[in-house]
Amino acid sequence: MSTEVINEILSGLYENRVVPYLGPGVLFDAGNKLTGAPMPADSDSLILAMNNGKPMAPKLMYEFPRAAMNQELKRGRVFLTQFLNKIYKDTEWTRAALHDWLAEWRPDYIIDINRDTQLQQSYSDEEHTLICGVARITETQFRYRIYHFDGQDYFEIPQEQVDAKIPILFKPMGTPLPDANFIASDADYVDYITELMGGFAIPGFLKEYRKDKQYLLLGMPLNRDSERMVMSDIIYGAKEPKGWVLNKNPTAKESRYCARLGLEIIDMDVKEFLACVGYGNELKRSA
Repeated sequence: MSTEVINEILSGLYENRVVPYLGPGVLFDAGNKLTGAPMPADSDSLILAMNNGKPMAPKLMYEFPRAAMNQELKRGRVFLTQFLNKIYKDTEWTRAALHDWLAEWRPDYIIDINRDTQLQQSYSDEEHTLICGVARITETQFRYRIYHFDGQDYFEIPQEQVDAKIPILFKPMGTPLPDANFIASDADYVDYITELMGGFAIPGFLKEYRKDKQYLLLGMPLNRDSERMVMSDIIYGAKEPKGWVLNKNPTAKESRYCARLGLEIIDMDVKEFLACVGYGNELKRSA
């Protein structure tokens, strides 16, 4: 990647014209503090963790939402919530280098499709707004909950009370904190994406804020329809070209999709990107 492109991306990030969009690849170096095992983040690792380390049938291994739907039907919705809480709330993980890099300059707006809490930890000493995706609820047509963090605690608020001057953390697939809300199974994704396409999964203030932004997709594979449909609706209204995606070995399907959507593929992974911006010379897990 040319120096000019790197400089364009970095200047856009630091000036909050380019929005980081975090996928499972940003957690490549996060590990269990006790065992050193990698944090389950991508589809395959989540399926294996959910099934006691054993692969499931090939049709279920295709994508985590499909496998999660199978387990929800067999063991109930509570099982999925308990499983994701155990991983992302009850287990201590070392810090991912990408999150440490983001914490140094703290963008005004970040989208994180992972279900862990490291992004929230990066902003744990300052006020921020947390938007958490929810699904299959009946009390409202909206598919999000909004929380204000006052520097110590989270409080759920209506969007009319959002302070536009503080950072926005958007966790569309959920988080265990402050409440365990997750988009996990096929049924969750169908409901969430349907309402996302209808305009009910993004607060009105964010629809205005996101206009004419560009995006940097970090650790974000684009070979599965669920993640692609969520992403394309979340970045709706982006400036053309819409941005960049880090991908060392894109499939033909990914290349065609990015070309159609207006995303330039950058031939590097997250670790190489961190090194390129001067942050990854000594990547190590935090104690």
